Order: sequence, then structure tokens, then C-alpha cells
Amino acid sequence: MHEGPAGAKPGSDVTTERASQAQRPRVAITYCTQCNWLLRSAWMAQELLSTFRDDLGEVALIPATGGAFCIEIGSTLLWERVRDGGFPDVKALKQRVRDHLDPGRDLGHIDRS
Repeated sequence: MHEGPAGAKPGSDVTTERASQAQRPRVAITYCTQCNWLLRSAWMAQELLSTFRDDLGEVALIPATGGAFCIEIGSTLLWERVRDGGFPDVKALKQRVRDHLDPGRDLGHIDRS
């Protein structure tokens, strides 16, 4: 039996990285499979992972039905399609994630456009 990836020894970089990821927040993007919103959701996940690569532990894509589309970070609902009037553009999404993780962080050109 082993704990962690095959061949990883306790205290190695691989196991230390896993422990570090567990302490970072998880973003969950729930999307409607009937509405074919997978590509939109995957694109948003990619954008978040690119911008917040060192601040997020995971971005999960969760299939649902019935027109569902929401983005949560931990237990906080950041965006809900019906409540917020459609889908977020990438600027709004990154600003909401930033405001939750580190309100003082500068997002560069996104904050200035």
C-alpha cells in the first residue's frame, strides 16, 4: 500500500504539493449538459487556473441539467445564471474570484479596462 502518487515518499515535493493544494480553495462550476455549456465552463475554468494558478487548489466542472449554471468558491456562491442575469464575462468572473481570495490584488489590464 502507498499513500499519494505511486513512488512518492512522504515529505517529497509531490506529497507536499498535495497538502498545499488541500489548503487552497476549490472553485466549482456547475453547468447544464442539456444546454451544451461544457465548453463555456471549461473555458472559464482555464481562465481561472491561468490567472489564479498559485491561489486555487482545484477547479471542478460539475454536470447538471435544467439550465443550471453557477460558480462557487468554497461555500460562497459567486455567480448564478438566473440571479445574475446570464453568464459572467471573464473580467467580472476574475474580479469576483479576486475579491473573494485577495481583494487588494491587482489584476493588471482587467482592472483598467
